[in-house]
Amino acid sequence: MAGASLLALLDDIATILDDVAVMTKVAAKKSAAVADDVAAMTKVATQKTAGVLGDDLALNAQQVTGVRADRELPVVWAVAKGSMVNKAILVPAALAISAFVPVLITPLLMLGGAFLCFEGVEKLAHKFLHSEAEEAAEHESHVQANANPAVDLVAFEKDKIQGAVRTDFILSAEIIVIALGTVASAPFLQQVAVLVGIAALMTVGVYGLVGGIVKLDDLGLWLSQKTGSAAQALGRGLLAAAPWLMKFLSVAGTAAMFLVGGGILVHGIAPLHHAIEGAGAAVAQGALGGLWQALTTNGLNGVAGIVAGSLVLGAVTLLQKLRKR
Repeated sequence: MAGASLLALLDDIATILDDVAVMTKVAAKKSAAVADDVAAMTKVATQKTAGVLGDDLALNAQQVTGVRADRELPVVWAVAKGSMVNKAILVPAALAISAFVPVLITPLLMLGGAFLCFEGVEKLAHKFLHSEAEEAAEHESHVQANANPAVDLVAFEKDKIQGAVRTDFILSAEIIVIALGTVASAPFLQQVAVLVGIAALMTVGVYGLVGGIVKLDDLGLWLSQKTGSAAQALGRGLLAAAPWLMKFLSVAGTAAMFLVGGGILVHGIAPLHHAIEGAGAAVAQGALGGLWQALTTNGLNGVAGIVAGSLVLGAVTLLQKLRKR
């Protein structure tokens, strides 16, 4: 659902890109055909990457849960700046790898997918890997930091921000590769234009929406203090819904790690990919066939992600214990 809503939003933004493309064409004295091609390819690439963007939104909104309301946006901005750096690295890297060593794209994506699954399993296993005393101490430090306005949350949440930026890097890599695949046969300059456009759209779209989500409770409070009964009712509804939304995003963000990471890994293992696609096709019956097929394939991708993440976590834990000896 998030992906569909974002697709509609990005489709409108892609329409605006037509005008931008025309202005760029005039400034650069390019032909109208080239500008139209760039705008059209950007629109196609945007539609193909919108599903991943829905997962990206859930993951990145989940990363900033638990941060004090009046200092949420600096944390979001810190992650957004990291995302910009990620894409500034990924766009030229993807173009270079695609041009010179395209065989590396799938293995590199699979490494990223495995790391994403590892992070997801680590989140689930966190309470088993840490003692109650460690959990209590961490919780108390967060409570004190949130209550103290003198504490710089960007510095305090440095680890969380770095983790979010790492997650963004993997998701951004998948988005860039998908977008590159849609324009693989286009001239080089058009590939650059499309990838830069997609990178900018994804960054502004994801973190603009994340910023709006984390300030939803502030909007509810503002509306609840208005004189109109309708505004007050809406404000109270937003205040009541905001905690549940953040909890949902926390769960959805972790689930997205397995769906995206597992999907990347499965796609890189041809026999497993064909087996899961076959299982999805087998349940595609009746009017809801497409829905059942999507649920089956995504569910199996998620299971594959959990298994892969558990294996990586087991290997990492074993190595850590061996190093301590």
